[in-house]
Amino acid sequence: MYSFARVILITLLITTITHANEIDLVRYIDSKEFPDPKQSYFVDLLKLTLEASKDQFGEYQLQPINIEMAQARSSLMLQRNEYIDLTWRMTSQQLEQQLQAVYFPILKGLMGSRIFIISKDQQYRFNKNIPLADLQNLHLGQGYNWPDTRILLANGFNVIQGHDNFLIDMLKKGRFNYYPRALHEPWPEIASDNTLIVEENLMLKYPAPVFFFVNKENKHLQKRLAFGLSKLLESGRFEHFFINHPITSGIVTKANVSKRTIFHLENPLLSKKTKKLLADERLWIKLK
Repeated sequence: MYSFARVILITLLITTITHANEIDLVRYIDSKEFPDPKQSYFVDLLKLTLEASKDQFGEYQLQPINIEMAQARSSLMLQRNEYIDLTWRMTSQQLEQQLQAVYFPILKGLMGSRIFIISKDQQYRFNKNIPLADLQNLHLGQGYNWPDTRILLANGFNVIQGHDNFLIDMLKKGRFNYYPRALHEPWPEIASDNTLIVEENLMLKYPAPVFFFVNKENKHLQKRLAFGLSKLLESGRFEHFFINHPITSGIVTKANVSKRTIFHLENPLLSKKTKKLLADERLWIKLK
């Protein structure tokens, strides 16, 4: 019986459109006003994926676009085929209706493993044995239009919303008690601030794949990315990349996941097609 990735590889080889003398231009957002070092993971994986598909799909050119916009705005631009050719986002049914997803969890579900940024003097609130109801009653911060915001609201949490770039300031001003971040995110975000710490006892966990997304009409780029990612998975290079990339390397150990109380939550935003990926263990991070 063929594996999931092998079936994709065979299918795409059969359906590949030959672009022998063409170069695929791939534009993506790279804000200089609000630079985010964590985005290097996705850019590096994008390069690796395009390289892995070069023999079948030809040359490519990556072009970073220096523009700052919220997630919802960037999705609209991609939907209109303006400025960018690709983005990476945590998926939802709504987003998959607007854009063409490449159905491969490029961060191995790490975005759904959430630990908290808190003020240094607030650790006492987050006892390892805290009941879920007490945690839900505290105020947490999340971004406008983030899928996480809708997920946490659906799970009964008290969510204060704000603009992505100002949530840390809102936390410091006491607008909310804790700021859930994906497992790899907190440390770079508070590295220069000695008033904030990473909470040490708790974690929220829900299925939250991040996909590459393209315009629905851009079937060529969708097929190329799906082919390249499947090839990386089959060869073991995707796992090697994830384990060794500076953004994700050693993150489970650093977060001390084995010592944390984990609250498992539902994600009501997943499509049926996305849910089918949950069965393939190779695609997801192992926390313990």
